[in-house]
Amino acid sequence: MAILPMLAFGIALLLVAVGIIGVFIPFVPGVPLAWLGLLLYAFATHFATISKTVLLIFLLVVALTSIVDFVAPLIGARRYHASRYGIIGSSLGLMVGLFTLGPLGIVIGPLAGAFLGELIAGKPQTDAIKSAWGAFVGFLAGTLIKLVAILVMAGFLIYSLF
Repeated sequence: MAILPMLAFGIALLLVAVGIIGVFIPFVPGVPLAWLGLLLYAFATHFATISKTVLLIFLLVVALTSIVDFVAPLIGARRYHASRYGIIGSSLGLMVGLFTLGPLGIVIGPLAGAFLGELIAGKPQTDAIKSAWGAFVGFLAGTLIKLVAILVMAGFLIYSLF
């Protein structure tokens, strides 16, 4: 194999690795970075091992996971009967938690925000806790979906080498 494709493969693997880290660290676009790695390797090999069709399919996956990333905590909260205040609180909690607690705030923020939102809406503490739990479950579901998407891309990249 020529030097350029091997270098591109190494950079692609690095982008996929950073993408995996980005699943757990906010503002690091994990799934798009992994896709960028596939794109780079595809260009370097003149689409011999990764076709344009495969890249387009994975681009659709990137778009879907981006949507899921924002919607999953809201769906989770709604599934556990959160009110509008709980859903808004979950979203605001994510932002505040992220800026005040860093990566840990991604978990704590939506939980606390949904809980406080439900209390403001006048729900009893037990219902507020259920809504907060739903936001957390949604967050975990979104994270799992992103992780699976990146691992599939990583597997495809490694498979394409052979």
